[in-house]
Amino acid sequence: MHTAEKSLRSAVDKWLAPTPAMPARVVRFCVRARYVCVEALRPTGVLAIVFFRHDDGSWNVFPPQIKRPAMGVERLAA
Repeated sequence: MHTAEKSLRSAVDKWLAPTPAMPARVVRFCVRARYVCVEALRPTGVLAIVFFRHDDGSWNVFPPQIKRPAMGVERLAA
């Protein structure tokens, strides 16, 4: 994925398509949880979307997978 395609700006442009007449703005964010809520004005009202930062640096509308503890069994050489 190209760096520009990973940016928050490109995700906002893709999902909210802000314009000078109908701008988008960050209304809430959490650095620790790595999310940003962006609102855009629409003719029908305000539309808000939460974008999540993934480990690869991309911003998506779905949260990253939770890393869960896992157990594995290693085969011992005989």
